[in-house]
Amino acid sequence: MMRGRPHALVTGASSGIGAAIVERLLRDGWRVTGISRRPAPFDHPAFDYLSLDLGDVDAIAPAVAGIAPTALVHAAGVLRVGQLGALNHDDGAAMWRLHVDVAERLANALAPRLPEGGRIVFIGSRTASGASGRGQYAATKAALVALARSWAAELAPRGITVNVVAPAATETPMLNDPTRANVTPKLPPIGRFIRPEEVAASVAFLLSAEASAITGQQLVICGGSSL
Repeated sequence: MMRGRPHALVTGASSGIGAAIVERLLRDGWRVTGISRRPAPFDHPAFDYLSLDLGDVDAIAPAVAGIAPTALVHAAGVLRVGQLGALNHDDGAAMWRLHVDVAERLANALAPRLPEGGRIVFIGSRTASGASGRGQYAATKAALVALARSWAAELAPRGITVNVVAPAATETPMLNDPTRANVTPKLPPIGRFIRPEEVAASVAFLLSAEASAITGQQLVICGGSSL
């Protein structure tokens, strides 16, 4: 059973969705440890910054060895696009490493230390169901759903939930990444892109006690794109 101030470990804390999640959790009274390569822009007494290049997967377990959070949020991500016949396999491997291998290593290191009622949330993508020009990316996000469902079954007896929050195109630096010039994001039917703070609000709910009966699920925030 969680007691005292909850503590979340959040990856990708320096920008985009990760930064929005950190800001929301700090506002909600959480203690947050943010992981990113660049310093995270938070000057808050409840925020600690852990400088870590998640691409160096062998460094992850030692880096978090002294941390025992009540929640893990893996928000770090990268998008590389490519049509079949012209795929860059190094790009595919890099996305798999950051999205899937890092999630596996963090969860493997931290799950044994999570308290009863702990939480794990992965930031996925609506494209996990498939998207032209984004097959490699979509595959990594689909893998997160499989991991979440598998680990949710394993951790349910301890009251620990594992879920995926999967937004459509979101207003982050990734949206304007020049490497995706040939695969432009589609505007959702609501007439605008998803806002990072909307994703953060969903994460905050899944981390709350009120969401203790929700596990192994993918919450899609698409603004109607899936309709």
